[in-house]
Amino acid sequence: MEKSVLLSAIQKLFDRYQSLHEGVPAQYIPELAKVDPNQFAIAVVDCDGNCFSVGDENTSFTFQSTSKPFVYALALEQNGAEYVHTKVGVEPTGEVFNSIIELEEKQHRPFNPMINSGAIATAALIRGASPVDRLQCLRKFFQELTNQTAEINIDVFNSEKETAHRNRAIAHLMKHFSVMDSDIDETLDLYFQQCSINVTTLGLAAAAATLANKGIHPLTKKKIIENKNVQRTLSLMFTCGMYDSAGEWAFNVGIPAKSGVSGALFAVVPDQFGVAVYSPRIDSHGHSIRGQKVISDLAKEFNLHIFG
Repeated sequence: MEKSVLLSAIQKLFDRYQSLHEGVPAQYIPELAKVDPNQFAIAVVDCDGNCFSVGDENTSFTFQSTSKPFVYALALEQNGAEYVHTKVGVEPTGEVFNSIIELEEKQHRPFNPMINSGAIATAALIRGASPVDRLQCLRKFFQELTNQTAEINIDVFNSEKETAHRNRAIAHLMKHFSVMDSDIDETLDLYFQQCSINVTTLGLAAAAATLANKGIHPLTKKKIIENKNVQRTLSLMFTCGMYDSAGEWAFNVGIPAKSGVSGALFAVVPDQFGVAVYSPRIDSHGHSIRGQKVISDLAKEFNLHIFG
């Protein structure tokens, strides 16, 4: 796709939705509730390394659940798919992102790594001799993906840690059912830290473009993720990345995507580009409202549906 066409498209989408004020920032994490709800940025990085961005492009926000596909990919790289999937499955749940139901009533292994239970189980698989080593491993991986510093937002981390009673219940259930072998507090801290890594829309789009480019970073040209693990990650993003609205997203938009309650949303167009949107006004599913509209319109305008 021509550079001028893509830049013009995201500028038009920014102008189209800048006045949209539906939704509010996530309220259950106090630090996220404080952000300016009108922040808005769109970025695209293509597989040739061309970068485009509009809006509040220098604004940092935290990954939140947009970190989940990447940590899953790292767990695959370190442990292999066979072992990872003894701890977490690959099926959509039809439940909300922080559901606890399936652990108790349906199966004790989390359904997939895109929901909180599965993401906590996945974080438990990251290797390192100590909690510090495991965090450094994660940060190094995110630095490679984003081409940014991957600093932890300490205020957001503390805010999540202090209010994460539901995630603690999930972790204790998984420990009870022997799904998670590692220390609960250490694993939860790592999970909260991965969610609290700062990034910009360009950094998130670069990470998305790495998935689009078969695991090769389009700017540094470094191979970060093996092809089969890219395929596994994108498959789960397509079927599970948008939680209990994943089926509707796959049907109507048709490209792998992942949202986060900070207002981050990214999508991957294989062999073409990664796109990221930041707008902290979210809906009841935890998805950025502007982000969904931008990526949906982009997919329709350029016929990006994978079955198109």
